Amino acid sequence: MPIGWTTGLCHQSSAAIEIAAAWYRAHFATCEHPVIPALRKRFGLTPLQAIAVLREAQR
Repeated sequence: MPIGWTTGLCHQSSAAIEIAAAWYRAHFATCEHPVIPALRKRFGLTPLQAIAVLREAQR
């Protein structure tokens, strides 16, 4: 990784992603669909953050 490389996500954003991912892992069976808009609405996320939630939830 080059020096100064960033994901474009701040620490506050990362915390929101972790919280949303934990919620999604616990509620994936009952989460409304489509999932990305549902996560965005529930947690106030950007589209990229909502995608990051799904990635984090799969870990």
